[in-house]
Amino acid sequence: MGNTDIIAAHYAANDRGDLDGMLESFAEDISWTEAAGFPYAGTYVGPEAVTAHVFQRIQDDWDDYTVAIDELVDGGDVVVGIGTYSGTHRETGRFFAARVAHVWRLAGGRVVAFEQFTDTELVNRAVRG
Repeated sequence: MGNTDIIAAHYAANDRGDLDGMLESFAEDISWTEAAGFPYAGTYVGPEAVTAHVFQRIQDDWDDYTVAIDELVDGGDVVVGIGTYSGTHRETGRFFAARVAHVWRLAGGRVVAFEQFTDTELVNRAVRG
């Protein structure tokens, strides 16, 4: 399985709501960075930290939160996913949609780093209400 296939499998697991499948390719010391200004901004190390500080919080805070990736760019050990986030914030009832780019870094068939780029203001408008 190539690196682009590994990332495609992560997104497919996300679409199914399969957390174990989403985490399957993560290295134990994965470094996961959410963009500055994003509600879950910061760098989290390890699958458990990513789950607690990102995936679980998204599950708790949003209805119909979607990561729709429409392009994967194969750069060998770096794969870029380009798409759109969307969802409705539970507390405010406000919907958002924002373009996103994910930069995935892999080594030995494992995801060792992730960095998110998105228009955080569009997300925060939904959060602030």
